Amino acid sequence: MTMLRHLLALFALVLMTAAPMGVAAQDTLVPPEPDRTATGGAQTLEDIMRRQAGIQVDDEFRRENIGGEPPEAPELGTLGGASDPDLWRAMRYNEIDPTVTTLNPNGKVLMQDGGMWWLEFREGPLRTYGGWLLLGTIAILAVFFLLRGRIKIDGGKTGATVLRFKWIERFAHWVLAGSFILLGLTGLLTLFGRKFLIPAFGHELNSVLLTGSKFIHNNVSWAFMIALVMVFVMWVWHNLPDRTDITWFAQAGGIIGDKHPPAKKFNAGQKIIFWSVIVLGVSVSVSGLSLLFPYDLPLFAKTFSILNDWGVPGWFGLESFPVALAPQEEMQFAQLWHAIVAFLMMAVIIGHIYIGTVGMEGAYDAMGSGQVDENWAHQHHSIWYDKVKEREAEAARTSATPAE
Repeated sequence: MTMLRHLLALFALVLMTAAPMGVAAQDTLVPPEPDRTATGGAQTLEDIMRRQAGIQVDDEFRRENIGGEPPEAPELGTLGGASDPDLWRAMRYNEIDPTVTTLNPNGKVLMQDGGMWWLEFREGPLRTYGGWLLLGTIAILAVFFLLRGRIKIDGGKTGATVLRFKWIERFAHWVLAGSFILLGLTGLLTLFGRKFLIPAFGHELNSVLLTGSKFIHNNVSWAFMIALVMVFVMWVWHNLPDRTDITWFAQAGGIIGDKHPPAKKFNAGQKIIFWSVIVLGVSVSVSGLSLLFPYDLPLFAKTFSILNDWGVPGWFGLESFPVALAPQEEMQFAQLWHAIVAFLMMAVIIGHIYIGTVGMEGAYDAMGSGQVDENWAHQHHSIWYDKVKEREAEAARTSATPAE
């Protein structure tokens, strides 16, 4: 046993000694100069390795190899002077002049090779922080539920109900909610499928899911945008800030103190959710439209130009944001923004779903049947409930008064 410990200690010492040497050797390893004689002037493995190492590569040998004037073939006419590789290289270096019609002045760029930063950000920070945001939100709500429990109706249900939301309001809400759930799930499948689904189920299933997800995502988005407009028009006046919000925040929505703070049709917490959904929903919709129509609806070039005029890049130690963006670059920026905003919106909606289901007794009825128990209404929205009862009493008095 003693000899075994000595051998393990010696092995560890060798590893600690060899590791820095290996790292240093790797750091100082520079790919050799490319020898293109064996490839007839085409790029070599050394060219690729030097680019991967961040070394500037003179690619004039490729840039100028884009074909030439077509040769003359007697009795056969013109055969053409450019092969498929020649044409691809011409597009790669923007040396071809295609005939295209777009609103984007950069629409003639058919190939754009600056997307590695986008891919690395998408597969790295976007997946990592976005995933942890959703999991962290669920974990926080689970801990809150364990500590606080379900918010009960004071005095229990009376059995008498009051109309909280009309059918058109519930229709708009469920169209918005259902479409967003579909968009969120298909978006997550698109982002995480390659990392998790392919290792678990293979490429075939992931391919089928991605094809279906793309179709659902692109088409259900229209229902989401229409419902977003409906919800805004119907509820915006009820969600404007007022004095009751100060009391609601002071009592943390009833967590502090023995009584629930008075509220109108929407309390301060619901107003935060409403405006979060509207602002984030508009942003995710606009960026989604830019993704659907990248050649005709450029978004970030103009935005970056405005930010440059305001001097915003200087706040982060940058000279300027790029403004000459090809449609491919527009899509890269729009896709990242679209995903970041969607992650934030999903976290908000997870909290909203929690409150409307397991978090609060009687809350689901508001969007389920539209009728809520009177004790629930008085407990959570007393100002609104009192006005509803006043209108009901006034209507009863009017109907009881005999006509003259």
